Amino acid sequence: QVQLVESGGGLVQFGGSLRLSCAGSGFTLDYYAVGWFRQAPGKEREGVACISGNDAKIYYADSLKGRFTISRDNAKNTVNLQMNSLKPEDTAVYYCAARTYRGCSGYVGEYAYWGQGTQVTVSS
Repeated sequence: QVQLVESGGGLVQFGGSLRLSCAGSGFTLDYYAVGWFRQAPGKEREGVACISGNDAKIYYADSLKGRFTISRDNAKNTVNLQMNSLKPEDTAVYYCAARTYRGCSGYVGEYAYWGQGTQVTVSS
């Protein structure tokens, strides 16, 4: 019953913005840490941001601080990622993932549930 579904990806110009959404079903996302990861072809998935369960502590990859914002909408059981000032190097498939714990982690292997991914392409 546990499912995560990302939406909101697409094509955007350099400097533009996108808002991604991760919708959960089968469990309440507020209880657990939810992370955003991204993966370019031939590369490992890398952590983008994470929001912890309950207390909503937030973490970002250093290179993304000031450009990306992660947030929760508990009424909709979603976690969102607002992406601003996008660069071509941000081009990747973006995934949301949930842990079965409250605390955030930047490591792929510590997330139990994954969405299908949504493509983000940033052009010049």
